Amino acid sequence: MEIIVCIKQVPDTTEVRIDPEKGTLIREGVPSIVNPFDEYAVEAALRIKEQVGGQVTVITMGPSQAVEALRKCIAMGADQAVLLSDRAFAGSDTWSTSYTLAGAIKALGRFDLILCGKQAIDGDTAQVGPGIAEHLGISQVTYVQKVINVRQDAIEVERGIEVGYELIETPLPAVMTIDKSANVPRLPSMMGTMKALKKEIKSLTVKDIDVEEGLLGMEGSPTRVKRTFTPQPRKGGRMLEGEMEEALKELVKILREEKIV
Repeated sequence: MEIIVCIKQVPDTTEVRIDPEKGTLIREGVPSIVNPFDEYAVEAALRIKEQVGGQVTVITMGPSQAVEALRKCIAMGADQAVLLSDRAFAGSDTWSTSYTLAGAIKALGRFDLILCGKQAIDGDTAQVGPGIAEHLGISQVTYVQKVINVRQDAIEVERGIEVGYELIETPLPAVMTIDKSANVPRLPSMMGTMKALKKEIKSLTVKDIDVEEGLLGMEGSPTRVKRTFTPQPRKGGRMLEGEMEEALKELVKILREEKIV
């Protein structure tokens, strides 16, 4: 079975700072990590491979430094890695990103299953996985929390919903987005880390994939981020003291003065 896992290298959110004048993220000196949800997708792919055999290929779109994220996935057990990097991809929104990844996946050849983390922690849109499925014209299952059965032509999974879960069987090829409740990602082994350091990472540019250049990057993105900012800290509140009845009367008075009620 040919399994492709789409990952993303993201800033470590505990270290993110915003330029107060420009309103943009300060990326210089900020450490990057593999998007945590994508590690669950890698683990799901490795478990499926262990069950039915096949090959796991990880792919990411980003600058050259994203190779570090790919090598971590190889250290976990992935077989191949592909870096999709070109200045033409800069500024892509989720639609353009999913379109570009779909074009790269088609260029790679045969695939049976595409896995993604349910969302990226730097955007939280959960749109790229479903977008890939739409661009490829194949079925999709989101928020997968358990893989029940895998066959050569279909897969049965448990999909999390607000009030419980759904049992879904879908034909292959398909796209699945993996929730963190699906598994516990394995740690890279020493042998895997050594393998990752020596592994050749395949690099693709816009010329190597099946896309229309006018639909790439910022030019091909239908959405724009006009401004990014840090919310102002909340002002200190006021503690109402005294008996309950008196405090409630004072609260109502304040709410009326502020024209809240």
